[in-house]
Amino acid sequence: MSSQDALSYYVVIPAHNEEEFLADALESVARQTVLPKKVVIVNDHSTDGTAKIIDEYSSKYPFFKGVNNHSSDEHLPGSKVVAAFNKGLSLLNKDYDFLVKLDADVVLPANYFETVSEVFRSSPDIGIAGGYAYEKNPEGKWILKHPMDKDHIRGAFKAYSNSCFQAMNGLRTAMGWDTVDELLAQYHGFRTAAVNSLKVKHQRPIGAAYNIKARRSQGKAMFLMRYGIIITMIASLKMALKNGKLRIIRDNLHGYRDARKNAVPYIVTPEEGKFIRKLRWKRILRKLI
Repeated sequence: MSSQDALSYYVVIPAHNEEEFLADALESVARQTVLPKKVVIVNDHSTDGTAKIIDEYSSKYPFFKGVNNHSSDEHLPGSKVVAAFNKGLSLLNKDYDFLVKLDADVVLPANYFETVSEVFRSSPDIGIAGGYAYEKNPEGKWILKHPMDKDHIRGAFKAYSNSCFQAMNGLRTAMGWDTVDELLAQYHGFRTAAVNSLKVKHQRPIGAAYNIKARRSQGKAMFLMRYGIIITMIASLKMALKNGKLRIIRDNLHGYRDARKNAVPYIVTPEEGKFIRKLRWKRILRKLI
């Protein structure tokens, strides 16, 4: 595909203390066979050399732009990263074919966005696209670290068609945003497309920084998505078995109960919540049959 035929796209990269990995991520974007119109790197209250790297790449490549975001030093999965993403998004217009939320610790293959462009061009009902995550094992070999749901795309490298992103009204500022986005995409008639040939190197292990507060935030997110207690329990059990940590069930339910007790506002409408529960039950029953 020539660059003239490819779709246009923007990239937003939230970066909090990513001195170790950021240059690799930006270099992999700069080497794409189809380049982005603009890449906004959000320096999210970093205290290391992140700002210097952003300045270096902004000077080297005209399509890179840095912006500072002031937030807390606390690790808040979901809300912090989406807030930083929205900061970067505020500098962009809506003149794009697809929009990318990219983590600062990934390395993309050179054809990543050319392939994603082809995927979006293949069908107008594809709303979210991306590759598969690989992590380095103790022996130094890159191994697949994709969830059991092969249609799911990691939040570290998600691309959204313009029409899908607008229909969803953007990303939700909460833990679980990269689950609810795909559910809302389906609610609005879009589907996801995961491309297993696109092998993305994720240099920091997925979920490595998740602590008890993060797990409780996960339970809170399930409440905010209107899962209901039964689906929340099933999802928590699945997560606990997958990670070999039964305390995940306790922590998730603690977060769910706290959110319900404090009447935290939902992040989806009643109609969207009904659709989400129906979809979740369909998937659960399909795996049991």
